[in-house]
Amino acid sequence: MGPVDVAVIAFEGNRFNGDVAPALRELQQNGTVRVLDLSFVRKGADGSVDILELGDEEVAEEFQQVTEAQFDLFSDEDLLKIADGMPAQSSALVVAWENSWAARLGAAIRGSQGELRLLERIPRDTVVAAFAALDAD
Repeated sequence: MGPVDVAVIAFEGNRFNGDVAPALRELQQNGTVRVLDLSFVRKGADGSVDILELGDEEVAEEFQQVTEAQFDLFSDEDLLKIADGMPAQSSALVVAWENSWAARLGAAIRGSQGELRLLERIPRDTVVAAFAALDAD
């Protein structure tokens, strides 16, 4: 199994339109990731919190096409903690995925008697700034 990431994708407003579903579906279909769990958190103007699961009618049509398997990795407590940090009238998609690409690469590394010594994620803004600096030269 590859490493597992959890992403919280915040949206203004408290409606889910499904625009991210095709990208997640493509990543799952081409084997880059395996989506393990999807949940949705919505915070109303009064601070009330709704938690929606993949099977809930409001999100099911778009997001059930992303994955059929779900492992219920997120507890209500986890999702309520996420909601605590959200402003009123906002929503978030909370997704856990296995980095399937890393599992395949890891097996190849081990099969060649190699060993991964360092893996570090460089923030996107840092990479963009570095490329911009290269272009300026």
